[in-house]
Amino acid sequence: MQSFIFQMVRDNFVHGNPLESTLSEKDVVTFVTDRFSNVKKSKKIVKLVEFQAMNKYMLTVHNPVELKILGNLVASHKKTNILDILEQYEEHLKIALDKQPTTKTHLNAMMHIFGYFSRHFTVSEKDLFHELLCQFKSGKVSTGKMLSEIAPLIYRFDDTYLARQTYFLLYADPRPGILFAVFNNKV
Repeated sequence: MQSFIFQMVRDNFVHGNPLESTLSEKDVVTFVTDRFSNVKKSKKIVKLVEFQAMNKYMLTVHNPVELKILGNLVASHKKTNILDILEQYEEHLKIALDKQPTTKTHLNAMMHIFGYFSRHFTVSEKDLFHELLCQFKSGKVSTGKMLSEIAPLIYRFDDTYLARQTYFLLYADPRPGILFAVFNNKV
């Protein structure tokens, strides 16, 4: 049965051009910076903490080093004035978003996200996910398609933290995934 499923995924998985993206990277950056502008206007640490949490994987794919700096800035709110934090945060956010995501940074984020769920999966499900990662790494599957496969897992396991991530909102392909639907339907 496993080889049948692998064959089905290989034969039917890729939909359209794997390099096709719903939004341009410029659109992604504009969306995130516009959301930060609202945080800055609010001058509230709670809004900054929420922004940081919602954009963790977005920032991970752009610049993991700057993500850590941004996290430290948010954590320093008890020692530093909020206006100073917001000013520094804005500078580092710009640096982070100026760096283009790579296949490697997307893979890193996807592996971290998959780690949230992997303990719930069978060996076959894990093997399918790793097959999908190989297709992504070789350029046969787009970032959007990968995320459209992962997104249903968020709801399957009721993970509200991941459901709020802008990474899925901005990069996921709106067409439904098939990978884990195979297991939900017990093919």
